[in-house]
Amino acid sequence: MYPLMKQILPIAQAILAVLLILGILFQRSDAGLGSAFGQDTFGGVKYEKRGAEKIIFVGTVIVAILFAISAFAVLFVK
Repeated sequence: MYPLMKQILPIAQAILAVLLILGILFQRSDAGLGSAFGQDTFGGVKYEKRGAEKIIFVGTVIVAILFAISAFAVLFVK
């Protein structure tokens, strides 16, 4: 079982890494350039994720957890 995991785990990590990058890039960023220079953004409108944006967010969290689990699995397979 372990030799098979040694072959599959790096491929799974590469796929999860690409999915994680895409999930992060597809998310909406509410932080404008003003917040980088210390501008107050606390008085803004509260925003709630809905629809596809919420699905992308939850999917990104799940992929991040799977990536972390696969990274720890590498430590135990060797």
